[in-house]
Amino acid sequence: MGNLLSGIHMLLNFEVMAALFLGSIGGVLIGAIPGVGAAVAIAILLPATFSLEPLVGLTILLGIYGSSMYGGSLPAILINTPGTAVNALTTYDGYPMTKRNEGRRALALAYSASFFGGVFAISCLIVLSPLLALIAPHFGSREIFLAALLGIILVVLAHRGQVFAAGMLASFGIFINTIGLEPVKYTKRFTFDQTWLASGINLIVVVLGLFALSQAFLLLVEKDKSPKPQPISGGLLSGMKELFGHKRVATVSASFGVMMGMIPGVGEFTAQFLSYTYARKTSAKPDEFGKGSPEGLIASEASNNAVPGAAMIPLLALGIPGEALTAMMLSVFYVHNVIPGPQLFQNKMDFVMALYMAMLILNVIVLVFLIFSTNLITKIIQVPTRFLGVVILVLAFVGVYSLRNSITDCAIAAGFGVFGVILKRLNLPIVPIILGMVLGGIMEVKLRSSMARVKSPLDFVDRPIAAVFVILIVLVIVMHIRMMIIEHKTRLKENETDHDLHDSQLR
Repeated sequence: MGNLLSGIHMLLNFEVMAALFLGSIGGVLIGAIPGVGAAVAIAILLPATFSLEPLVGLTILLGIYGSSMYGGSLPAILINTPGTAVNALTTYDGYPMTKRNEGRRALALAYSASFFGGVFAISCLIVLSPLLALIAPHFGSREIFLAALLGIILVVLAHRGQVFAAGMLASFGIFINTIGLEPVKYTKRFTFDQTWLASGINLIVVVLGLFALSQAFLLLVEKDKSPKPQPISGGLLSGMKELFGHKRVATVSASFGVMMGMIPGVGEFTAQFLSYTYARKTSAKPDEFGKGSPEGLIASEASNNAVPGAAMIPLLALGIPGEALTAMMLSVFYVHNVIPGPQLFQNKMDFVMALYMAMLILNVIVLVFLIFSTNLITKIIQVPTRFLGVVILVLAFVGVYSLRNSITDCAIAAGFGVFGVILKRLNLPIVPIILGMVLGGIMEVKLRSSMARVKSPLDFVDRPIAAVFVILIVLVIVMHIRMMIIEHKTRLKENETDHDLHDSQLR
């Protein structure tokens, strides 16, 4: 209780509250604009947050992260275009409701389900925090190394149908992180006698290139769009009442969001898929799903908004980001010498509770803002996409240059921007590169520090938590191989059936 009160006291600071309001409302507006998204906004803002106090900088980023999905549901429902990638499933049932003149009802349900999912996740985290504080001291270098290894394996395997490509891109990210002076003996690696490579390739430069500049390039070369959604009339408070009629779906979906958010590399898409599947299988009206089912809309929005809060657990407890946005936040911690991991839960529990309370308050701010400002936000959706591209391009280059006042960094960012465009055109994932850079650095440092006490590979499993991580790694790989074999056999049977059908038609 003392840590909770101390966290609230830290939060009740003018700068922190101002940052929370700006981040929360800004996240809604950014999420509502198709083609921008939280990743681009956070990438652009990162350099600016380095000069702020750690809680202020993180509060702005958390505000954008936690509120962008609220805003993303608005264009998904009104114009069938998700504002953020994770709102894609919202279009399945949200837009059909709009087509039958139930847009207000769909928005009310989406906002209410998002609020429920966000508050449910934060409540779970506050309850779990004392347990995490007890477990944290038992994590040493070996445990964090194995947790990071499990994280990068999960990131790769989460990209179904693209596992090989995701593995190669994650390896590329690990390789990028090795360029420059290595962290122990400060010998040069992969610099090829180029002085500009001696300091390595900055994570923020890569992030701005892959996310912000690549998106700017795409917006500039694609056809200019300016959608015009219809205004919404009537109040939006009715959604909360209807949500209680589907409280089982909302609770289970939010629980899936919490569970998937805690697992590195899994995130919103898996949580949404499991929630939507569960809701359809247990619904009295499964035929309505995809045609305007309120249960489908609740499952999608409650699950994806529960993930941001849960994703903070591996970040804060182990220093291991689960996806690109938390990887960006990790750099803010490091800049201010606030190192996430077991020591944070032991020594700065009040700081952790302040972050949790900030996420709880942002859900309230966003809900109130959306109830009174939905029609105003629909005007922002109409901003021409090429104008957005120019704004993102300028802000991204300003952010890159402000890091080290280096034109070289701008050139590197532009190169990664072009590379990001290529990956997006080929429908290949970008996230593994960022997580490869972050988790690769963690793995190297922790492996080196643990090797002094490791005499054989068996020493990695001589402690309970390390043994659990090794078992999980083996299980994840074995289960994935088993799934691949089952899918291969299924495809062979389908091909044989098609071949037999073709032969019978020829006869």
